[in-house]
Amino acid sequence: MAETFEAFVITRDEETKQQSGGWTTVSTDDLPEGDVTIRVRHTTMNYKDALAITGKSPVVRRFPMVPGIDIAGEVTASDSPDFAVGDEVIMNGWGVGEVHWGGYAQYARMKSDWLLKKPAGLSGADCMAIGTAGYTAALCVQRLLDAGLTPEAGPVLVTGANGGVGSFSVALLAAMGFTVAASTGRPEEADYLKSLGATEIVDRNTLSDKGRPLDKELYAGAVDSVGSTTLANVLSKMKYDGTVAACGLAQGFDLPATVMPFILRGVTLAGVDSVMAPKARREAAWALLDQHLDRAKLAEITQEADLKDVADIAPKLIDGKIRGRLLFKVD
Repeated sequence: MAETFEAFVITRDEETKQQSGGWTTVSTDDLPEGDVTIRVRHTTMNYKDALAITGKSPVVRRFPMVPGIDIAGEVTASDSPDFAVGDEVIMNGWGVGEVHWGGYAQYARMKSDWLLKKPAGLSGADCMAIGTAGYTAALCVQRLLDAGLTPEAGPVLVTGANGGVGSFSVALLAAMGFTVAASTGRPEEADYLKSLGATEIVDRNTLSDKGRPLDKELYAGAVDSVGSTTLANVLSKMKYDGTVAACGLAQGFDLPATVMPFILRGVTLAGVDSVMAPKARREAAWALLDQHLDRAKLAEITQEADLKDVADIAPKLIDGKIRGRLLFKVD
């Protein structure tokens, strides 16, 4: 039996190419193809979700579209041997919210390859408070660990520290015993970043303008979500054998750097992709979060909001007016 429910649906006028979005009633028969159907219980809003809702960037590539790239819920129907009815699952990435209907609805249908069993030590709400931002941060930290980085090697720099990825990177690294320097353009957030575990606050302006090809060795590692000139400056400040995990392009997608950090100091630039990461890497990232993320700090960077207000919230998130993570309960 088909069941009707509410979903936030983005549509586009094919003549004007203008998109619009709003809440509407759809049916489980309308859900896209997949072998697992999920009753969505919690979701969140990422920068990509906000861009999709506002239309400020061509994130949505198929219409109509339900945004929401993060999902936590339980299985209500399954044709997969890996998942049974009642299993609690989570989902991040895989083009959901772009080419496949996402979590801003009471039900979703996914390919089983995209799903993970919910980590035992985290609730569904915890997983969505973490979301793609925290999961990406864990992927970055894991890349640093895989490169052999230890707390004894020296401080780790986190750029874009006030954002979702940055906040989780600071909290995770600090919990694991690393000395963390947090770069931000909002000095009024210094106390917030220190509460997450940062011991040094770095003015974003010292990294955002063109610097030296090879600067003073300051950091043993870094997590960068900014890109462009900032990433070039971060590379120039790495200690010998340092590693930078790069996952974003908030400043830009260019990289005006030289090869000098790589060939004179053995610096490694490690790319991190959260969308298509294989299951084993995803499971390791979530295990890292389950083991090391301070639940009190998670609560500190999370605020609950009403899913019905996503159209109003999205522009605020793009404008940087929302700190930390948003959690939506899907009723």
